[in-house]
Amino acid sequence: MSTLLERFLDPARVSLKICGVRTAADAGLLADRGVDALGVNFWPESKRYLSDGEAAWLAPMKDRILRVGVFVNESPDLPLRLFRDGWIDLVQLHGDETPEDAAVFVREGVPFLKAVGVSAASDLALAAAYQAAGVLLDAHAPGVYGGTGEAFDWNRAVDFQQRHPEIPLLLAGGITPENAAEAAAFVHPCALDVASGAEMAPGAKDMQKVDALMKALGR
Repeated sequence: MSTLLERFLDPARVSLKICGVRTAADAGLLADRGVDALGVNFWPESKRYLSDGEAAWLAPMKDRILRVGVFVNESPDLPLRLFRDGWIDLVQLHGDETPEDAAVFVREGVPFLKAVGVSAASDLALAAAYQAAGVLLDAHAPGVYGGTGEAFDWNRAVDFQQRHPEIPLLLAGGITPENAAEAAAFVHPCALDVASGAEMAPGAKDMQKVDALMKALGR
């Protein structure tokens, strides 16, 4: 496990991941501010979509910020290639992938997160079965797969964490500069994952909001 990834998943602190980054300029500004991780959405139906052909700027960001590739029901070929080519450090499976689908990443030794949309306790039944480096809990949004700006009942996250203290927990869904401190204090996740709460428009990051998020986390 890389130093950046180990730090990102450390439960002793709350890291910040800004998801839906589309430009090298925004990536550089996030790294300069000490943001822990950025996410690039490789799902073609996302309003923050970036094709792998547009993502070459990820390579020189190595060791400056943790680079997370977000995939939705994707063949493992693309995430494995981007990881092996040194463009991403961590795979995020944000679709309907099963533990069987994720097994290839376990076999290949590629670290990954599994995102789970939460509307009821039953949604979390399989979350521990993936052998993921961490579980990301997000609002349940069928067919949208994240980035909706909607929150879910954080008590579900607390319950999951109490049942599985060995699994790093990431919290997403409606996180903003206004509620980030509350989310961190209530859930104690290893990281907050923010997309729309750090934007001027989908994919266009607002650095004032990023600064406010960092401040809310005591950074």
